[in-house]
Amino acid sequence: MGLPSKLKNMNLFNDGESYVGQVPEVSIPKVARKLEEYRGGGMDSAIKIDMGGEPVEFEWKAGGHIDQVYRQFGAVTHDAVQLRWMGAYQDDGTGQVLPIEILVRGRHEEIDPGTGKPGDDTEQSIKTIASYYRLTSNGQVLIEIDAINMLFIVDGVDILADQRNAIGI
Repeated sequence: MGLPSKLKNMNLFNDGESYVGQVPEVSIPKVARKLEEYRGGGMDSAIKIDMGGEPVEFEWKAGGHIDQVYRQFGAVTHDAVQLRWMGAYQDDGTGQVLPIEILVRGRHEEIDPGTGKPGDDTEQSIKTIASYYRLTSNGQVLIEIDAINMLFIVDGVDILADQRNAIGI
């Protein structure tokens, strides 16, 4: 009987700078497709048609204040900030560690500095909206999304290749 791999440790890098010990929590980005219901004549029930991807959001918390995040706020380019999250998932049955990496490029939509009370823990929350997303498991790229360049690759399959070709890009 196997056991699930559980997150045992993690680190976040912001433009190459390690935040080891400073980031207690991340909301691992959700990947989602926009599906629209459609039922035409002769169909017994509706199906959902894939209308493209939903925005990728990466929310994370920092224990205390980090100047670098504020310096990046208001970035004028869609890919101004690069965040790289690395997680170590371990199977308690085998001891095997599975490295997971998420790379996003985007910009901060929101910085919430939280509350300030002397003697209490402080925490700021940051929401980064990604125009690029890549999920790698044990060195293998599982999903790559590049919204600007119309790339959507899942397990090595370039799903939008035919569409790019059809519109001349």
